[in-house]
Amino acid sequence: MINSASIPQEYQTPSLELVPEDSEMWESLKQASAASSGFQRWQLEQDCTPCTPEDAALDKQVTSYLRETLETLAY
Repeated sequence: MINSASIPQEYQTPSLELVPEDSEMWESLKQASAASSGFQRWQLEQDCTPCTPEDAALDKQVTSYLRETLETLAY
């Protein structure tokens, strides 16, 4: 896993408040990702505790999963 300190500032995710449309889109993406077999396999590989859809930890897990997936695809 890449350490966030090694990621240039312009590529780090800013902490922004989401507008309602973005929140709805994120919830949909999060739920679809969390239901995927790839995400469930990633959770096992990371030794993550499975989360409920309402769990705040799910946001962090899905964000990490998507970031790692995109980094892999970028190579």
